[in-house]
Amino acid sequence: MAGWTRNRIKNVVGLILAPVVGYGLLRWFEWRQVYHPRAEHAARGGDLGVPWEEARLRAADGVTLDAWFFSTSPRARVALVCHGNGGNISHRLGLYAALRDVGLNVLAFDYRGYGRSAGRPSEEGTYRDAEAAYAWLRQRGFAATNILVYGESLGGGVATELALREPVGGLILQSTFTSIPDVGAGLFPWLPVRTLATIHYDNRAKLPRVRVPVLVMHSPEDSLIPFAHAQQLFAAANPPKLFRPLVGDHNDTRLAGAQGVTEILREFLRLLDRPADEWPAAPAEPLSLP
Repeated sequence: MAGWTRNRIKNVVGLILAPVVGYGLLRWFEWRQVYHPRAEHAARGGDLGVPWEEARLRAADGVTLDAWFFSTSPRARVALVCHGNGGNISHRLGLYAALRDVGLNVLAFDYRGYGRSAGRPSEEGTYRDAEAAYAWLRQRGFAATNILVYGESLGGGVATELALREPVGGLILQSTFTSIPDVGAGLFPWLPVRTLATIHYDNRAKLPRVRVPVLVMHSPEDSLIPFAHAQQLFAAANPPKLFRPLVGDHNDTRLAGAQGVTEILREFLRLLDRPADEWPAAPAEPLSLP
């Protein structure tokens, strides 16, 4: 009888713990799909061969962050780079060079848990990290209207939120998604991702509230985030706005030359000084998401 009672208790405990463990595994799986931080640096800021400095930022909740600043002119606009979900700031020297080639200062920062930044990444945490980078630029004397927020892939979700929280001069989205649940639903169609997701970065829902010029760049060859995501984002954005296709896959986007990031950025920077009615007409209706 005592043995039967012990077994019954074990079964009850197992029934109680099973959903708890299952929920924990689900949250772990979701986090692992969204964030791929690397601690080791693959390069130094000085490898770009231009004036630069390393900065230490502090988010509102006290987390310390690592950042690199590449200067051109204090009177020029500055690109605040919110990078993608993999690696860290040391893996994107080519992008920083492209941004400087069009005359922009560049501030690139690592989210918490990436590179030499403390902490562990989370959706709200990355938003706070971007606010810390923005505050650093304002303290350096950059006018809000001269700060262009550049979001690459996952960074597009961070950049879009920053454009809602702080006044900026423009929002640039490269290879960005409509929302994390939309991406997950495309990758795992057999799972009820949109119901279970707790990490959202819902750019499509936020863009109608963004009231600054928007540039959307995306490659039709992108094998990770379908081109339709970019079309949906552009449709949701307010004018003035510009949509331009890129060349290459998600992690191999052309930076220079025709349909490269630099040429598209030059066009966007020229348009920033023109009234909205002089911007190019919107492209065709967006495709449906998978």
